[in-house]
Amino acid sequence: MQEVKKFQLLWAGKELEVEVGKLANQAHGACTVRLGDTVVLGTVVQETKPRDGVDYFPLLVDFEEKMYAAGKIKGSRFIKREGRASDEAILTARLIDRSLRPMFSELERRDVQIVLTMLSFDGVNDPDIPALLAASFALEISPVNWQGPVAGVRLGQIDGQWIINPTYEEHEQSDLDLTVVGTKEEVVMIEAGARQVADDVVIEGIAKAMEAVQPIFPFLKKIREEVGKPKEDSGVELSQEDKEAQELVAAKVKEFIGQHALDKIFPVRDKNDYKQKIGQLEEELDSILKEDNEVSKEMRAWGKARFEDYLADVARDLVLNKGQRVDGRGFDEIRPLSAEVSILPRIHGSGLFARGETQALSIVTLGAPGDEQLLDTMEHETKKRYMHHYNFPGFSVGEVKPSRGPGRREIGHGALAEKALLPVIPSKEDFPYTIRVVTEIMSSNGSTSQASVCGSTLALMDAGVPISDMVAGISIGLMTNPEDRSDYRILTDIQGLEDHVGDMDFKVSGTSKGITAIQLDIKLTGISLDVCRDAIKAASQARAQILDVMKKAISEPRKELSKYAPRITSLHINPDKIRDVIGSVGKTIR
Repeated sequence: MQEVKKFQLLWAGKELEVEVGKLANQAHGACTVRLGDTVVLGTVVQETKPRDGVDYFPLLVDFEEKMYAAGKIKGSRFIKREGRASDEAILTARLIDRSLRPMFSELERRDVQIVLTMLSFDGVNDPDIPALLAASFALEISPVNWQGPVAGVRLGQIDGQWIINPTYEEHEQSDLDLTVVGTKEEVVMIEAGARQVADDVVIEGIAKAMEAVQPIFPFLKKIREEVGKPKEDSGVELSQEDKEAQELVAAKVKEFIGQHALDKIFPVRDKNDYKQKIGQLEEELDSILKEDNEVSKEMRAWGKARFEDYLADVARDLVLNKGQRVDGRGFDEIRPLSAEVSILPRIHGSGLFARGETQALSIVTLGAPGDEQLLDTMEHETKKRYMHHYNFPGFSVGEVKPSRGPGRREIGHGALAEKALLPVIPSKEDFPYTIRVVTEIMSSNGSTSQASVCGSTLALMDAGVPISDMVAGISIGLMTNPEDRSDYRILTDIQGLEDHVGDMDFKVSGTSKGITAIQLDIKLTGISLDVCRDAIKAASQARAQILDVMKKAISEPRKELSKYAPRITSLHINPDKIRDVIGSVGKTIR
């Protein structure tokens, strides 16, 4: 029987409690984290052998909502057991995944699964932060080798005062909902929703959040020292023969790319053309490797797998040392923009937005108040009148892909666009319609989520929804010198290749007045506050350019709804006459 140990920390006026050794002792790392009466169990398990045939790190993060945690029984008359994860659970899992993934080696091929299970929910303390901490703590005390720990905090602002880990009630009053995850020194992940908050305020919030997480690290160090297991060596020890073979192949691949990258691949302006060029060069490389009898079939496969790694090095060198982007643009240059409205008959409103090869078609449908979505989850039991759904079909990237319903990516991108537009959606009193926006990605080459923000703004205005301001979004990238992290370049409007080989995807949405949403994903183990500041500044400048193009398509919401949209008529009845309207036992109104 494992000894049970508890650790307490007074954090931002609340007691944070971690318990180890009581539950899930067959997991490779397990603990419960308690904040108020919200309790999350975090477990981590790693396979002993690498998974064959994958070229990525197989990390799986699941957040399990349990209705019993909130003292609820599922509302369905026929299904009482928890089934498919709710959108909220998927978004929490994605937030934690994005925070942890950069802290693992890209070459790790052993499956790692992290499961966060809600055991108790007090309706006051949001489970996202306890779940994130449970994942980080469980990894730290496990044998799994990673470059953590990380810690996160949620920040709100009410009347200019910063609130650390706000309650649900405080969250409703706050102009900014900011979640920041970081290491002791650097930012790893940002997720934010805001009511048109100024850039400087958001940057100040990120700095405050990094200050707020600092007490977590010595607390975690104490836990690790007392109950942590020795870390395993994640590297695979190669024989001297294999090392020499890899060095031989690596030299040939580097030489080949050095000869052909600049004249046959870059600049890249057309995604399909790029794919064809890469395919042809990979075939040439394979032929060259085959000519060398010393290179085995396995080493040829290893060399081809390194092709894109070395190509990424060339792209990075172009940016850092030659001042050129892979498609020839300037660092702050946006690809060609276009915006249209009213491109489809019969529907209530439509907008088509394109940025380079990325193209998003957004469609608005207006419904009656009764069309609101009912939410019956562990955290909420309410209605939702504004919805944004995002679809990413295979043809948008020229691939065969079966339609199996929305995945985690689709749900995440839809939620981000929904968050970006929510601050400008009119109140139910001013516009009683239920609003559903669907974005169909027609073509993808970088930052489709931000294109969907722009397309949805156009569609809402075309439908006559009186939004208070226009919203646009842009994605900012980063190229960093591996030898000196202070040597970096900020790239505005990254295309797909730059997203793939670069270090950051910093999505920022907002109006001319301020920011409405942020989502940061990185591949490094962290970025500085200076990088965050530069990215937000670049996004603000780009947003202004995009809004100018959108305004040429439609400058304000239409005064009239589509003739195909339903009509809602409001009647004001004298309170003394309500009995006559309802009738005896509701007979008249029925």
